[in-house]
Amino acid sequence: MEENKSLHQQLLEAGVHFGHLKKKWNPKMLPYIFAEKNGIHIIDLNKTIEGLEESAAALKSIAKSGKKIMFVATKKQAKEIVAEAAAKVNMPFVTERWLGGMLTNFQTIRKSVKKMQSIEKMLQDGTMDSVTKKERLTLTRSKDKMEKVLGGISQMGRTPAALFMVDISHEHIALAEAKRLGINTFAMVDTNSDPTKVDFAIPSNDDATKSIAIIVNYLTAAIMEGLQERSQNKEEEETEEVGTERMRGLDIDEEGGEKGERRGRGAGAGAGRGAGSGAGRQGGGAGGNRGGAGGGNRGGAGRGPGGGGSRPGASRPGAPRKA
Repeated sequence: MEENKSLHQQLLEAGVHFGHLKKKWNPKMLPYIFAEKNGIHIIDLNKTIEGLEESAAALKSIAKSGKKIMFVATKKQAKEIVAEAAAKVNMPFVTERWLGGMLTNFQTIRKSVKKMQSIEKMLQDGTMDSVTKKERLTLTRSKDKMEKVLGGISQMGRTPAALFMVDISHEHIALAEAKRLGINTFAMVDTNSDPTKVDFAIPSNDDATKSIAIIVNYLTAAIMEGLQERSQNKEEEETEEVGTERMRGLDIDEEGGEKGERRGRGAGAGAGRGAGSGAGRQGGGAGGNRGGAGGGNRGGAGRGPGGGGSRPGASRPGAPRKA
């Protein structure tokens, strides 16, 4: 409650509660009007705080997801404030003039941005030194003109996820393009505007510099928190990945050591078995040789005398031969 009171006091001091004249009001702003004083509508700051906190939470979530939020404010009193705030959180912005089709015809706008960047590169690397002075002056003027309008979106590679506007009546073209593409819209809405045209309306004075500054700075702080949380989450994920990779490396080393030990044991057992079986086979072969030699010699000796000698009475002396 103390924070709400302090924020309420800051909004009151900045003149956020001052609306337009009664004759210029939009009837749809009735739920956000607190009273009427001297022909001027007074905005209910409680409604302003509700819309501001809701918008800040949504923008923080978008920034945390890594998506882009475009700031649009072409009113004279809001240009510098919005440009500085967008630069702090590295978000695209448009503060000079809204080109028709900047969102719906984004590819053509990207071509103009690339042309501007190519001319800038030529001026820096000395390529323009070879052309005439008139051509160089023409290209420089063309670059300055494009940079004035497109400088805030030069780093935007695709359409943004959200659009923040200071005055929806003044930025009706940007609002129409965002609605056509289904882009979330956030805006400061004064008593002369229709709050139902935007997704997140912040009822507030959109003409006073102090009022614009306090609203924009509050939302920028929320976006900054979302970006910081995103970076912290990335660091934690990277740390977890490194730890997981190290654990995997240790597991692989342990598995490799176990496999090496198993292979060593298998090699030793195989060598022992091979040596034993080889020795047994060599012993059996020697025994066979010996048996063969002994048997052969004995058999030969028995067959030799029997074949060479004659049995008694095989040849009788004095017996006549047949013719």
